[in-house]
Amino acid sequence: MAKYSRGARRKVKRAMHERRKGTLRSGRSGRKVKSRKQAIAIGLSEARRSGAKVPKKKSGARNSSSRKRSGKSK
Repeated sequence: MAKYSRGARRKVKRAMHERRKGTLRSGRSGRKVKSRKQAIAIGLSEARRSGAKVPKKKSGARNSSSRKRSGKSK
């Protein structure tokens, strides 16, 4: 089963094309997006807003185990 719907893939594809042309802008600041990762993130967030099937965002849970290990032990 596909993780991302067709609509989500289209949004990301459009964002990537806009980035390549130099017309993709970020949220409130309206700055030009140069990063490939940021372009993908913008496409996925637009897809989420439109109700397309996209996996949930990763939370900070990945780093919690390393934080526990680095704590002081008595």
